[in-house]
Amino acid sequence: MRDASDPRLTIARRELGGLRKEKTIVLALALQLFIAAFSSFLVVGLVSLYDPGQVDGSEVDVAVTGDAADDLIRAAAEVRGVDARSYRSEETAMRAFQEYRATGIDAVILAETRDERVFVRAVAPDSNVQTTIVVVQLRDTLRSFERAERQERAAFLESTPLELPPEADSSPYFSFTYTILLPLLLVLPVFISGSITVDSVTEEIDRGTLELLRVAPVSLGEIVDGKLAAAAGLAPIQAGLWIALLELNGTSVANPAALLALVAGLSLLICGLGAALALVAPDRRSAQFLYSVGVLLVIGGSALLPHGPVTAAARLGIGSPATGDFVAVVAVVAAAIAVYVGLHRIIGRVDADDL
Repeated sequence: MRDASDPRLTIARRELGGLRKEKTIVLALALQLFIAAFSSFLVVGLVSLYDPGQVDGSEVDVAVTGDAADDLIRAAAEVRGVDARSYRSEETAMRAFQEYRATGIDAVILAETRDERVFVRAVAPDSNVQTTIVVVQLRDTLRSFERAERQERAAFLESTPLELPPEADSSPYFSFTYTILLPLLLVLPVFISGSITVDSVTEEIDRGTLELLRVAPVSLGEIVDGKLAAAAGLAPIQAGLWIALLELNGTSVANPAALLALVAGLSLLICGLGAALALVAPDRRSAQFLYSVGVLLVIGGSALLPHGPVTAAARLGIGSPATGDFVAVVAVVAAAIAVYVGLHRIIGRVDADDL
């Protein structure tokens, strides 16, 4: 049993103290703190970019023309924030669109039937502040029209098709908070911790201070463990703080213990890989490049899984996890332990005198 003078703890405290001098790291932490602390205000603005059609006051007036105009107008009536008006011809609709200030027409939809198919052409403003909102509202209108057409034409098919799933009527603020904001606040500290680990190890090698640490005497394994403890331990602490701030802002986060275990496992996994890369490729730029590529492959590959870490974080936070999500937490922790063991095997094979 080691006492309080454990060199690993000394190195970890030294690393955490040095982080205060890193302006980039401090700025990244401050940005995450700002997002978590003011999440209830930021979500409203961010949702306006994520799903502009859900923002109050985003009324879009659409001129509809063609022989299928009536059906399209009925479909548009189901879309919030869209006011579709019928025009006799494409020329009159385009004229109203060009005279926006007088008519208020934001877009034009031409819907014509040819060979029992409906062909639709939409015209939206080319360079306008409201363009994004108009395009999103047109998209929702056409989706509503497509759904109505599928239901109407199903009666003429020889075989009964599958029933269309019920339309989702969830709040965009709810989905944005739990599927984007919460995973972002949980995963981003992990990436930063991994980058800190790579920089910390390669910096010791570049400056030649690794030998000075070993004169203490401290083994290479203890040096790496100390740096790993500082960087990997920072992510779950941040995650716990962000969850607490979200709770204070009125965003309830379920299963906090499982989420913290997931973040801790991911942090040890990513930081362990970063430390291994730094030892194998001591050049700082090469190590950071390999780390960035490796992280993209790990996160990108896990995103393809039905119960990947990001998906598991969203489901755990929302309070509706499946068994596979808890299995994902256990798998991440097991993988982190395997990476840690592998890291120490690499340390055992590395000659510190050659670093």
